[in-house]
Amino acid sequence: MSDSTTTNQTEQHTFQAEVQQLLHLMVHSLYSNREIFLRELVSNAADACDKLRFQALSNDSLLAEDSELRIRIELDNDNKTITVSDNGIGMSRDEVIENIGTIARSGTRQFLKNLEQKDADQAQLIGQFGVGFYSSFIVAEQVILETRRADQSAGQATRWTSDGSGEYTLEVIEREQRGTSVIIKLKQDADEFAQDYRVRSTVQRYSGHIGFPVQMLQTPPQQEDSDEQPLPEWQTINDTTALWTKPKQELSNEDYQGFYQSLTHDHRPALTWAHNKVEGTQSYTSLLYIPEQAPFDMAFNRDERTGLKLYVQRVFIMDAAEQLLPRYLRFMRGVVDSSDLPLNVSREILQENELLGKIKSAVVKRSLDMLKKTGKDQEQYLKFWEQFGTVLKEGIVEDFSNRDAVAGLLRFPSTKTKDGELTSLAEYIERMPEGQEQIWYVTADNPKAAAGSPHLEWFREQDIEVLLMGDRIDEWVMGHWHEYEGKSFKSIAKGELNEDQKAELSEDDQKLIERLQELLKDKVQEVRTSNRLTSSAACLVVDEHAMAMHMQMMLQQAGQDIPVSLPHLEINLNHSLVKRIAGAGDEEFADLGMLLHEQAVLSEGGQLDNPAEFVQRVNRLIG
Repeated sequence: MSDSTTTNQTEQHTFQAEVQQLLHLMVHSLYSNREIFLRELVSNAADACDKLRFQALSNDSLLAEDSELRIRIELDNDNKTITVSDNGIGMSRDEVIENIGTIARSGTRQFLKNLEQKDADQAQLIGQFGVGFYSSFIVAEQVILETRRADQSAGQATRWTSDGSGEYTLEVIEREQRGTSVIIKLKQDADEFAQDYRVRSTVQRYSGHIGFPVQMLQTPPQQEDSDEQPLPEWQTINDTTALWTKPKQELSNEDYQGFYQSLTHDHRPALTWAHNKVEGTQSYTSLLYIPEQAPFDMAFNRDERTGLKLYVQRVFIMDAAEQLLPRYLRFMRGVVDSSDLPLNVSREILQENELLGKIKSAVVKRSLDMLKKTGKDQEQYLKFWEQFGTVLKEGIVEDFSNRDAVAGLLRFPSTKTKDGELTSLAEYIERMPEGQEQIWYVTADNPKAAAGSPHLEWFREQDIEVLLMGDRIDEWVMGHWHEYEGKSFKSIAKGELNEDQKAELSEDDQKLIERLQELLKDKVQEVRTSNRLTSSAACLVVDEHAMAMHMQMMLQQAGQDIPVSLPHLEINLNHSLVKRIAGAGDEEFADLGMLLHEQAVLSEGGQLDNPAEFVQRVNRLIG
């Protein structure tokens, strides 16, 4: 919470540190498109109206004083102010402090730290933290917010005032009408936003499909037979008909893209979308979008509530309804509007509702079908995969009933694809030579490590294609996935390779292996000769069903308590380093043998137990 002092019923508060940092970035460098603040304020106002309409289903007295929900924008060109008001749910004093004085969402501090290390113009903050209100300070010299909750009296309203410099004031005021007004005193270089045409065109561009009337004052033309100047009237400047209820043939691409941007606060266009109406035993409409770019925390923040907006008979029920999509499709955006669910539906009822389960199943299928259709355009699908491929892979583990459909959407680089190209599993199988029954793959901590794995050497020599899996999630996925289209998956870094082709060892080779085994007994399970190496000296290999080395290392670094599983060290008897080790004296043998193991660890992307000792060892050997 923020620090505060009280003087004459006015409380002075200090912003939370993250808010101060956010405001500094926003005012000085974050947004080149200043008009975006208007989109955010109108969107917040619409959300407030949505919330009131939903709460009024169980308490109709909330709407008693004014049942026509709306958003109004007033301009004062003389005083250079713009006011955005709504008669929605409003906020209490505590809610004002919670929603505006602090940022509670996890990951905020790390995100702001990252912003300092890159071009802030490239970071899209709005839409990721729900902090659209702060965008006011892009154009504001001062912001005043006046608000009253619908269930509180006129004397319990709150005024919030700040110039964005690090502090804000709170005071109790009288406010006859429920809802919220945001009054912005514009900076000198932002006075264009006190102009009627500028504001109208901006609202129509970004908020043309908001489901509530957005109104501005319009002076009607003077009657020819009258000397009286007509009074201004409120005029609705947007289309309040829910876009998803309109026939598809009446909608243009511009309509769909405009609605997407007003829905998601994303300044980029959607990658693609699907609009469907289902009638029969269950009736609902879905409008699904795939974004062009993922939020910065999409891959690792699985617990953040995301998803689709749920409406019942056009009444907003909830945002980010996770009951409609599994987590691996959390990148999807859009709306689902059901005609059959009860209007007083609650989250608890949703969890047990059989109809919603059927809608979810259909929405998942529709989403996967949309991705399959997108996959026919390789360039477009590559854009999707770069943003959301890692998240989609989770479906292999989480959605067994749709596993085959998800698997058909996966893409990987391989030893036979060019840089930047990907292959599907179907394409891999099509290229398999007759008699090959395995889909070979290698997992690593990153794509470069996968492509550079020493385990690939024999496969490249034999012209056998290997899938290069360089996402951290891949090892987890492959631990739950064993075959596709009748072909089994097999890691090139696990188990013995071509065991039947192993030649008998000479007495000297056997002695070398025994000496290395004794030297490395605390680090490896076994030292053995390798059939998979052709140019590297050594590599680490785990047992057939063990966790890959890089995954073990990653979990240990994260503090996870995992069973210790020592790898095998496979050596290439034809390599010059191994031959040198075989002829070395005891002291040099120890250094070279340890170096052989350390090279293998580094090749797996691992970290050495004692890097300083490694450096000293190398210096002794080359000195």
